[in-house]
Amino acid sequence: MNTYLLFKSLHLIAVISWMAGLLYLPRIFVYHSENQKNEDQNKTFKIMERKLYFYIMNPAMILSWIFGFLLLHSIGLNSLKEFWLATKIILVISLTLYHMFLFICIRRFNENQNQYSPKFFRIINEVPTILLIAIIFIVVFKPI
Repeated sequence: MNTYLLFKSLHLIAVISWMAGLLYLPRIFVYHSENQKNEDQNKTFKIMERKLYFYIMNPAMILSWIFGFLLLHSIGLNSLKEFWLATKIILVISLTLYHMFLFICIRRFNENQNQYSPKFFRIINEVPTILLIAIIFIVVFKPI
């Protein structure tokens, strides 16, 4: 079996799962921030956010990184000198920082300390989409 293709497939599956969470969680934050005073809904949103983050997003992010490193190992560490790969890694680090920011938002909601508006969450919901588009074009076209 070709391990490169296996790692690539598993990497793509993990990334798709991670991206689904990165796109969905801020949308939940929009509704949560609109309904913070409703105690029942507030409790439900907290459960949804926590389960999405810890049971789907974190494992998917970790697996994305693991299979990404395995892919890198498969093609050789020399490839880190290539512009496209260095750029992709910088963008993936940006996605990871965004992921961590979402955790801070979860903590603030859990402590009933959210300071952001629904509009803010609608705007930041576009961040992973923009990064994903850039990453896909960089990986497909591999600019020099």
